Amino acid sequence: MSPLFPGYHPAWESEDQAMLRKHAAVFFRREATPHQQRWADQRQVDRAFWNKAGDAGLLCLDIPEEHGGGGGDFGHEAVVQQELMLAHDSAFGFAVHSTIVAHYINAYATEDQKRRWLPGCASGTSVLAIAMTEPGTGSDLQAIRTTAVRDGDHYIVNGSKTFISNGLHCDLLVIVVKTDPSQGAKGISLLVAETSELPGFSRGRALEKIGQHGQDTCELSFTDMRVPAANLLGGVEGQGFYQLMNQLQRERLIIGVGGVAAAEAAVVEAIAYAKQRTVFGKPLIEFQNTRYVLAECKTDVLAGKTLTDHCVQEQIAGTLDPATASMAKLWATEKQVEITDRCLQIFGGYGYVMEYPIARLYAAARVQKIYGGTSEIMKELISRSL
Repeated sequence: MSPLFPGYHPAWESEDQAMLRKHAAVFFRREATPHQQRWADQRQVDRAFWNKAGDAGLLCLDIPEEHGGGGGDFGHEAVVQQELMLAHDSAFGFAVHSTIVAHYINAYATEDQKRRWLPGCASGTSVLAIAMTEPGTGSDLQAIRTTAVRDGDHYIVNGSKTFISNGLHCDLLVIVVKTDPSQGAKGISLLVAETSELPGFSRGRALEKIGQHGQDTCELSFTDMRVPAANLLGGVEGQGFYQLMNQLQRERLIIGVGGVAAAEAAVVEAIAYAKQRTVFGKPLIEFQNTRYVLAECKTDVLAGKTLTDHCVQEQIAGTLDPATASMAKLWATEKQVEITDRCLQIFGGYGYVMEYPIARLYAAARVQKIYGGTSEIMKELISRSL
């Protein structure tokens, strides 16, 4: 149930998904919300939390049951992401693991690879990450420099990646590599590294970020790292760029879905604070300016829910196009930052103190306009559909 709009039910939400929403809400408020500060201090969630989420049936919900998943659709993933945001979580790398990387394996892996990897992803025993960005390469994936050179039954991987979410915990790492540097985009492949006790694989320190302090994000480096050729995703070289482009709309949509839910959480916090905070002898909510700001923010949240729910419906139907997914990501993340900033202002000085959820929501929001494709890249992609 939406805390701002109790009677609101997305058209795509089934009875099963409504039950999942209640289950996820209880789970995250009990198992995630109380630990946000501790996870922020240690720069990562507890490793056991992945197993708890798996045991609770909250991972890989739209992966087929035959491979250990929930057998649902994208709506199940959207429900979990929304409830995470409404529980004020900014630490658990759910979307990267479950909504994004698991689907590279589900969409492109061979049957043998799916049987090997997906059940562990659904149970939480194998944490997923994807290594795209490099220290000198962001949105331009064709410019990556990490190489994978075939040597018998293995690839020898050399290079480095940065800003890797779930980098400290990942057991399975999908790496964007150049298997043929002379071929440009056609020379890119995706290679899956099983990181446990892997010679040549090195994890850097947790990066000190503006927000999302509990989300483990780090640099990774590969020095003559040997990965079995059997771990080439799909078994055919040169398919990586195609695989990336065809999965990015899932990533952009789930970021947009989370952005609207986080904005809703900010408005809920601001309304509650405005009702109990007294200024000049009366509650802050009784001042016209406060009411008008909150009215505008609530309206924007409903507009965002309508946009992202439309896109979720299209994704479930298999008809969501990249430009529309980019619109959802662009609008939702830009509004998330704007709404959270306006809500923080209502808290005055307390909004600048990290022990208040509104401050953590504010700090966590800024990166939303960057990862998954910057707002500027989203505008470029949308403009191509004009």
